[in-house]
Amino acid sequence: MKNYVQHGKILTVTAPAAVASGAGVKVGMLFGVAQGAAENGAEVEIVTEGVFTLPKTNAQAWTVGAAIYWDNSNKVCTTATTAGNIFIGVAVEAAANPSATGVVRLNGSMPAAATS
Repeated sequence: MKNYVQHGKILTVTAPAAVASGAGVKVGMLFGVAQGAAENGAEVEIVTEGVFTLPKTNAQAWTVGAAIYWDNSNKVCTTATTAGNIFIGVAVEAAANPSATGVVRLNGSMPAAATS
């Protein structure tokens, strides 16, 4: 097959801001976790699939299987479907209210109804 490009689990993107290794990165409707640190405008590899411990809205309780969205303004995961948040995956562990992090399985794809 001559049209295959790559697996797609790890993608190289231009960092939209300075990012730390392990931080969430949103580029348009694409979301992943940075494999390393990068300055704004530099290339960074992001992982788009897998299970990660990520920062979350502190005042939310999560249940296993809850839909998780990325709040790019606050750089946290949330269960809120507020305009601008994009669906990134599901909670794979319960998370208490309050707690700073949650465990998320990234879905590796854009939501069906893409809105940015």
